[in-house]
Formats: sequence, structure tokens, C-alpha cells
Amino acid sequence: MKILKNLEEVKSFVGSELGVSEWHQISQSQISKFGKVTGDEQWIHTAPVRAKLLSPFKSTIAHGFLVLSLLPKFLEQTYAIKSAKMGVNYGLNRVRFTAPVPVKSFVRGRVFLKEFKEIKNGAKLTVEVTVELKDNEKPACVAEQVFLIYE
Repeated sequence: MKILKNLEEVKSFVGSELGVSEWHQISQSQISKFGKVTGDEQWIHTAPVRAKLLSPFKSTIAHGFLVLSLLPKFLEQTYAIKSAKMGVNYGLNRVRFTAPVPVKSFVRGRVFLKEFKEIKNGAKLTVEVTVELKDNEKPACVAEQVFLIYE
């Protein structure tokens, strides 16, 4: 994990990788619970036997939004700003789900600082998170996330 002293130091990392998270395994339990909470209980996610028989992936796959919901976990494992008093999720600029994530797959986040803009009492950071899929050349997801960080 990269520990950054303050926003001035963060600014120096624009155009650079901030870090790579640990691998996280996607379980059927996690997929099923996510489906229940979000109301997306489509069989491709929640019916292992049916998915094995009928799906082109031969197993259930994680919801794209489940993969996206792991971004805070990945970011927390890659960098921290010591002087930050508060961070606010400002939104997403772009999200693409580029490969399916079969159950039992391992994913991790690779974080790149794209943009730094000063705001009153802080900064607006835009990070690109590439969700890598172990043993797959294509990432599972690529997303630009925007944060407001206050000192």
C-alpha cells in the first residue's frame, strides 16, 4: 500500500499507478447474496446447475455491478492519504464490463491516478481502476471513479 503524506504529494502521482490490491475470490454465496439484495436474481448468476448446462460460460458469473462494488475495497488496499479528513464518492465517468467473471475467479484492482483538480479545502481525484481477472488477458472491468478529498 502506498501511503501519501498529503494532497500535494498526491498531485505528483498524476499519470502514475497508485498500486495494486490483493486478489479477491468471488464465491457463489457472494453472488447469490448480491442478487438477493439488488433484485437481480437472473439464473446466469444464481442457478449453478442451470448455468453449467445452459450458459456459454459453463458456470454462474458475477454481476457486473458486484464487480464494480468491489472498487472501494480495492482502493482501500492500494493507497491512503494521511492528511485526508474525509473522502466523498463523487461518481463515475466511465465503466465498461469487458469480461465475464465466473464463480471462484480471483479479481484485483490496479489503480492509476488520471487527474487531480484542486477544490476548496481539498481536491477532486479521478482514478482509473482496472479490475484484473486472474489467468485472463482481458480485465473484468475498467472504471473511472471520481472522489472529493478534504484536508
